[in-house]
Amino acid sequence: MLALLFALQSADPPTYSGLAKQLAVAIPRIAADARVDGVLDEPVWQRAARLIGFSQYRPVDGRPAEDSTEVLVWYAPDAIWFGVRAYEPHGNVVRATLADRDNIDADDNIQILLDTYNDHRRALLFAVNPLGVQEDGVRSEGQDAGAAGGGASATGRFDGVVDLSPDFVYQSRGHLTEWGYELEVRIPFKSLRYQSADPQSWGLQVVRVVQHSGYEDTWTPVFRASASFLIQSGRLTGLTELKRGVVVDLTPEFTSKVDGAPAGAGYDYRGTPELGGNVRWGISQNLGLAATAHPDFSQVEADVGQVTVNERFALFYPEKRPFFLEGLEQFDTPNRLIYTRQIVQPVAGAKLTGKVGATAVAYLGAVDDHTQSTAGSNPVYNLLRLRRDLGASSTAGLVYTDRIDGDDYNRVLGGDAMAVWKKIWFSQAQLVSSWTSDAGGARAGQFWAVTFADRTGRNYGNHFELLGATPRFATRSGFINRVAFVQARIANRFTWYGRPGALVEQVTTFIALLPLWRYDDFFRLRGIFEGGPQMTWTATLRGGWNLNTVVTNSAQRFDPDVYAGYRVDRTVDTISFAVPHGLYNLWSVNAGVGTPNRAFTFNANVGYGATAIFAEAAAGRRVVVQATAGWKPTPAVRIEARWAHVRLTRARGGSRFSTANIPRLKLEYQLSRAVFFRYVGQYFAQDQVALEDPRTGQPIVVSGGGGAAAVTNDFRNDLLFSYKPLPGTLVFFGYGTSLIEPEAFRFQNLSRASDGFFLKISYLLRM
Repeated sequence: MLALLFALQSADPPTYSGLAKQLAVAIPRIAADARVDGVLDEPVWQRAARLIGFSQYRPVDGRPAEDSTEVLVWYAPDAIWFGVRAYEPHGNVVRATLADRDNIDADDNIQILLDTYNDHRRALLFAVNPLGVQEDGVRSEGQDAGAAGGGASATGRFDGVVDLSPDFVYQSRGHLTEWGYELEVRIPFKSLRYQSADPQSWGLQVVRVVQHSGYEDTWTPVFRASASFLIQSGRLTGLTELKRGVVVDLTPEFTSKVDGAPAGAGYDYRGTPELGGNVRWGISQNLGLAATAHPDFSQVEADVGQVTVNERFALFYPEKRPFFLEGLEQFDTPNRLIYTRQIVQPVAGAKLTGKVGATAVAYLGAVDDHTQSTAGSNPVYNLLRLRRDLGASSTAGLVYTDRIDGDDYNRVLGGDAMAVWKKIWFSQAQLVSSWTSDAGGARAGQFWAVTFADRTGRNYGNHFELLGATPRFATRSGFINRVAFVQARIANRFTWYGRPGALVEQVTTFIALLPLWRYDDFFRLRGIFEGGPQMTWTATLRGGWNLNTVVTNSAQRFDPDVYAGYRVDRTVDTISFAVPHGLYNLWSVNAGVGTPNRAFTFNANVGYGATAIFAEAAAGRRVVVQATAGWKPTPAVRIEARWAHVRLTRARGGSRFSTANIPRLKLEYQLSRAVFFRYVGQYFAQDQVALEDPRTGQPIVVSGGGGAAAVTNDFRNDLLFSYKPLPGTLVFFGYGTSLIEPEAFRFQNLSRASDGFFLKISYLLRM
């Protein structure tokens, strides 16, 4: 017996090659432990399953990886362990910096994707750079992130959505070697949700990002010609006797905020200290309940500035608040029917998320502050999302939301379904109704969207979608910022791939038609209201360079109801404003370039073309410049400069209508993995001249005020000290101030408009 045990312990570990399609991994269960130090020298690693044979996925799929990667994996009763040896034969080219959590995209990194329900819909993402700095989140199949909404925390790709909002508690360490780098990762089962079966199988994919080449490699071969990325993953089989234990996380919080503002006799500061906290209870392996009271919902820096001149509809800002971020991906719906930033200043909230059998369940209830009410009460929100798995990749879902404010209410009920067929095609449909009662009376409306077909082929793809909203549709819990329209989205994609070693590795063009009709006009077969054809070209060059060009030809008509309050001032009298005829053949072009991720990076886009000036219902010309430069002089220092410039001129006479300049500077010093300092400075300079009649040049007067020239020159500065050893345990101390001046960028007559100090202390108690 002893001889047999010795033989088992001495045997070579099982090896699974992705290139050889050995994708079912029977990882060993070992009742042992190891020290997470980034060095794979303990005896237990010699018994781990070994994953090799990586393939290139991006920019060209189906080729063997240029750099060799070896992943070791085993599990103990309470955690799953990964060890990585990433070989780099090209010399000292590995990118590795100290960084704040979720800020390692410019570094070499390893991404571990665990599909713990093995349903090919979502996978938990655990990424680590060569120094062990962590990035985590959820990778979801589909084209839209409803609750998270994209932006900084979510990256939309043709192969799904990556949401970096969630933070998981796990351990990781790494170090550089003469042959590349080595990593060690321990993920406790206490930090995961998974099936209740025993034994069970999990989906597994490992992605290696190599910055010097700009390549992404995957352990299992992943091909572009598929409607699902996760269905091409491998599997961890035979997982048994997983000991999660009782999962109760308590996070008491102390927050103090002191806001300053000009007062009659100088400057007035008022503080609002508050005690609050969160509790999270893992009811079972697959269901979790979270609750909060007096939560901290402050932001530690201002949102990135967006140009608001010439915008007709509300602008989208991503969610950043901690309580809402956990499990947010389970509230995803097509077309953003759940948008948690509608809950502005909550007093309390509760959330249930998880999966029961083949049905994903997500519920959020919250009570907002009375200052967000029109009736003097506390608005109450209920948000429910259910999604049922059908077959290998298809789904059917239900969403219900309501906002109750005294006697006023807004209720939304909708269903959606997605069917994947012949592996590279999918179709999707959504039908939604809303019922609203407020000072404007009771009304009902509908929203609908149908993707008739979407083909994801390697060299050719297409997409045909139709969506619309009736004039009376409304959602107070989602983000659909326009109604009374029908839009078609028709696109064809063609992709060409270069030979191995070629300068041009990939070229893709999208040829799209994006017409939009007023709702009634569509069904009466009338002409479009706006939109037109668009062609996009993107090219990936060897070494990670990117080029892109977009050419658009659009039309724009004007809605007379929008200008009903306009009058033209003729000095001695006023007359009604005559809405001009629509504009056609509005050509525009945008071109951009992006450098590889090195110590210095640069991305820029420049656009010019004809446009509509909506405030005057006039033709105009638009110049847009957006540039971002990043510099990492040391592994601990990051500098990022961003500039956005938009200038609108009138086609009639060429006079200037508006100018916006938004420079933004971010400086970060990462003292250690847990401690960093940050400064963000942003100057928002935007001006607009008085409105004029596009036919006569005479002034326009808008009923209720408006039409006059407007100037904003706001210089915002934010300083932050952060100590965050693990998610939930942190100390934030920050100061922010807004300064204004009459003339932009003079820095001579700055006056303080507001400022404030912010302190947050929280501690994670994990039981």
